[in-house]
Amino acid sequence: MIFKAEIVFVKILLPLIGGIILGYYFQNEHQLRVSIIVLISLITLLILVNTLYKKIRGWNYKKSIGSLYYLLFFTLGFFLTLFHTDLIRTDYFAKTEYQQLKVWVNDEPQQTNHILRFEVTVTEGYHNQQPQSCSGKLLVALKLDSLSPVQLNYGDELLISAYYLPVEPPYNPSEFNFKKWLASKNIYHQTFIKQEQLVKLASNKGYSIVKYALDTRKKQVEIYRRLIKNDEAFAVASTLILGYRADLSKETLAAYSKTGTIHALSVSGMHVGIIYIMLNWLLKFLDRKSIGRLFKTLLICFLVWYYSLITGFSPSVLRSAIMLTAFILAKQSKRSTNNYNVVSFTAIVLLFLNPFVIWDVGFQLSFLAVFGLIYYQPKIYKWRYFENKWLDKLWSTVAMSLAAQLATLPLSVYYFHQFPVYFIISNLFILIPITVLMYGGIAILLFKAYFLAPVFEWLINFTNAGLKWIANLPYAGITEIWLNSWQLLLMCIFIATITIGFNSYKAKYVLFGLAVLLVLQMSLSFQKIASAKQNEVILFSLRKNYAAAFIDGNDCILLSDLRKDEKSFEFFVKPLLDQKHVDQIHFIKWDENYRTNNFIKQHSQLIYKGKTFLLMDETFNYKKILKPLKFDFIWMHNSPKQKMTNLIQEIRFSKVIIDASNKDYIISKFEHQANLLNLPTYILKKRAAVTLNLN
Repeated sequence: MIFKAEIVFVKILLPLIGGIILGYYFQNEHQLRVSIIVLISLITLLILVNTLYKKIRGWNYKKSIGSLYYLLFFTLGFFLTLFHTDLIRTDYFAKTEYQQLKVWVNDEPQQTNHILRFEVTVTEGYHNQQPQSCSGKLLVALKLDSLSPVQLNYGDELLISAYYLPVEPPYNPSEFNFKKWLASKNIYHQTFIKQEQLVKLASNKGYSIVKYALDTRKKQVEIYRRLIKNDEAFAVASTLILGYRADLSKETLAAYSKTGTIHALSVSGMHVGIIYIMLNWLLKFLDRKSIGRLFKTLLICFLVWYYSLITGFSPSVLRSAIMLTAFILAKQSKRSTNNYNVVSFTAIVLLFLNPFVIWDVGFQLSFLAVFGLIYYQPKIYKWRYFENKWLDKLWSTVAMSLAAQLATLPLSVYYFHQFPVYFIISNLFILIPITVLMYGGIAILLFKAYFLAPVFEWLINFTNAGLKWIANLPYAGITEIWLNSWQLLLMCIFIATITIGFNSYKAKYVLFGLAVLLVLQMSLSFQKIASAKQNEVILFSLRKNYAAAFIDGNDCILLSDLRKDEKSFEFFVKPLLDQKHVDQIHFIKWDENYRTNNFIKQHSQLIYKGKTFLLMDETFNYKKILKPLKFDFIWMHNSPKQKMTNLIQEIRFSKVIIDASNKDYIISKFEHQANLLNLPTYILKKRAAVTLNLN
């Protein structure tokens, strides 16, 4: 039985999270001032209540006083979010027009081709060479000079041109919401600059402990780079042991993701736990005396935190380090600990440091996985009993995998749109290799056991090959599962009610859960059936390319210059086609003729289910178009040399499509001409995508 006093941090955590979430959606200076007033008032009131508790016979008002405490922590969460929100600060850099910004690099720069991306903290803005203090974060994309690229590191102080813009929202349905993701990191503006627009002023402006951590990790990564010949093995080793964001191939990432072992590639609680087990075993000889046990406890805590430091203090590592420290110290002091209380305490500490971390997917899944291990694993383990020691250990591992998967199932499906069918097999497969790799990788770095490098590399390649084999098995994963917020809620309710029902042996909860599951299944089935009858055209909004999907049931003809393996296709186009359960995609280009029963594209004319499109580019000559010259849409592409006011006299059309292949000034010109003619216009650059429903 869990007594209320044992879960005090659980009771604090829930209203705190509620306040943080509410504060995130009501970000303004007025709300911050109101929250401060309410917070001070509640603290004052509760101090008075506790001072006069006996006099007012407070025990008669326990529920009311308890409600005040809940309101206090709810308001505290609201205040913490607003206090940490740079956007509402009076000195936020984007509220004043500056010519230059003085910033320092607060993250490890990541290079892709000739583009260097990194986050900076703004300290000063310059207007007419006069400095003014300001604050905020900015995402920088720096185009490097191919002849003499600049080298940037954490803590470098820079002077950059102030050509920043607000982060753009997603323009295509199902596209990753980059703006929301950056907002969860307290970043609201970004800039794209060339190397000549940057001046390096100084170094070592960041936090010395973070600088030390990144420099140390960089040296360890260089050791792996020197010893490991295979690029893929090096990338896995750097990611697995040190949390270094190396470039992994799509095939390897897909294999880990499809088999439900992606957690192995992000330094997390599992890695910290493996290190703790190793340290506890190595220092076992210190358990003989009390002073030795104390020294062992302090040394393990120090080494765990040192490892967390050089892996970048990710939310999952921080959670594990704080939680493990609490367990170790409680064990040393011989005090009983409630697991839920320790987990909640850890979450509270992290949320106090940064309330925005609540939106981090790793943070959410990490805490859900721990909850699963605490709550579900003991119950699942009791399903079977094995006398054989090794079978018992195997079953215990299976129970752990099932518990973590069950607890994280709704969110993992919601975020990653897939379910790994063979997750138990794959997690059992990597258990020993990952443990050996952790110990071997640390031994190579810590004890300079370089002779282990060939075996270390071979084991990584063996693990990768094994996971790829599992990922390619028939029915290895259920993919393209797209849940909306209501379906996510239904899945959570199903798991919660089924859990309560089996735990309390009450059939009504089980029946209710099955009813919720039936509703969820009906909803998903309805979407699947509806997708077979869909009949629409999607005009995608892109940056430089063009793409139009002509969808008929589960088939699609994609008129585009994108290829299937291009990032733009995977980022902007593919998510929506997956969500719509499109199975077959036929790629055709602008100058390609193509014909099916419902689709005809011949030179500059396109007909799809009765809708007619005139495709107009720089080579267009309307005199060559077959009569009558009447179309539903004209599609302006690649900056055609036409005037719409002259064109409408020769060709009849109802609407205008302008894609992103046109130059910006041409887009503005066509838009202006269309507005003068009162023609509906679809601009497919920095505007929302367009759906034409043909049903």
